[in-house]
Amino acid sequence: MVNEIKTVCVYSASSAGVEEAYYEAARQLGALLAQRHLCLVNGAGSQGLMGAVADAVLEHGGEAVGVIPRFMVERGWHHPGMTRLVEVGTMHERKQEMARLSDGIIALPGGCGTLEELLEIITWKQLGLYPKPIVILNVNAFFNPLLEMLHRAVSEHFMREEHADLWQVAATPEQAVRLLFATPWWNPAVGKFETV
Repeated sequence: MVNEIKTVCVYSASSAGVEEAYYEAARQLGALLAQRHLCLVNGAGSQGLMGAVADAVLEHGGEAVGVIPRFMVERGWHHPGMTRLVEVGTMHERKQEMARLSDGIIALPGGCGTLEELLEIITWKQLGLYPKPIVILNVNAFFNPLLEMLHRAVSEHFMREEHADLWQVAATPEQAVRLLFATPWWNPAVGKFETV
């Protein structure tokens, strides 16, 4: 089965000053999205990997939709060149809208905000709220400690073995995009026995 993917939400750092390897991966991913005619959805930041992905998409003729809270726009933190800018009231609304607009998620390296977005969307998927593909782009083995923690949660029965399929891991942008199309949608029935 091949998924129908038209829009891809990319979580990534807004911090500048990270190693060039991370920027290179972000630019490669942006170029691939544009070449595959996949619309980028992200947090509309102009700096760091977030800005680099958007810049690459736009430079290659692609479409980039940014979702950002009004207070960030008022502070001038938004990318001025986005194809479309969606202003929302809160950070929670931002994450909900980014998920709603997307057919799949790719997570690039980042700090607390990126990690929080990634773990929340994995939780939503576990509960059957977001059945679409989630791909972790593990540039420079950045996510290894997080992946180890997630697998420990499975091995110590805080999560079921099936939950290790909630996310996929890619080593390159090319592999990340391929996994979006190849990963089956999550079966909500797997999460029906969860207690909240």
